[in-house]
Amino acid sequence: MNINASTSLFCVLGNPISHSLSPVMHNSAFAHIGYNGVYLAFNVKDVSSAVSGIRGLGIKGASVTIPHKLTVMEFLDEIDESAVKIGAVNTIVNKQGRLSGYNTDYLGATNALLEKTSIKDKKVIMIGAGGAARAIGYGILSEGGRLTIVNILEDEGERLAGDLGVAYHPLQKYKDYDCQILINATPIGMNPNIDEMPIKKEYLQKDMVVMDVVYNPLKTRLLKEAEDIGCITTGGVSMFVYQGVAQFELWTGKKAPVDVMRKTVLDAL
Repeated sequence: MNINASTSLFCVLGNPISHSLSPVMHNSAFAHIGYNGVYLAFNVKDVSSAVSGIRGLGIKGASVTIPHKLTVMEFLDEIDESAVKIGAVNTIVNKQGRLSGYNTDYLGATNALLEKTSIKDKKVIMIGAGGAARAIGYGILSEGGRLTIVNILEDEGERLAGDLGVAYHPLQKYKDYDCQILINATPIGMNPNIDEMPIKKEYLQKDMVVMDVVYNPLKTRLLKEAEDIGCITTGGVSMFVYQGVAQFELWTGKKAPVDVMRKTVLDAL
């Protein structure tokens, strides 16, 4: 990496941030295509000051992660229509001091699924109704999927279902998992609770495509159980990589080296 006065700076804003794999992923991509850029992680508590820093230092682009995806929106000059509908920004592009907000999380989810299956007209059940679920739900509908939301917290589930115009069912009572695509958009099964599953394994069917947003462990118990009965599966790494791919291309205008980014993340994990 040859850092000089012409090097473009990119970053991720979050709190906490030490666990982020975005720096290693994006820096490997810059190096692979010979782009003069560097990507750093900033632990940020005051979003307003951080956005002022992006303007003042001429930082070309930023990723935004927990807990700032909503708050950051009020400090930007314009917000992409998709991000407005989702209600969260995870990507900032700086064009000569004008800051635009985007959401690439939904592209991460849909592109990860489209590697494995079509989405149009498929019955999709998504477990979860938090920030990740909101973006994924928008993505599923944008690809023509028929979505149902299942969630533990009733008010949260009903709110997201109402916003997206789809059906909601409480997780505690729901047993009708007759669908072509099943998505876990909750942290259930994440390290260290690796034996947990969001649903009972008997609800899995061998013709399902099963997606889990968790990427630590790489293969959750849900994905293992699904694979054991013959399901096609996709884990959280693919979604993470594809949201990064969309960011990279927004920032640089160049095609992202997807395979390099994926290998870097897998190696880091």
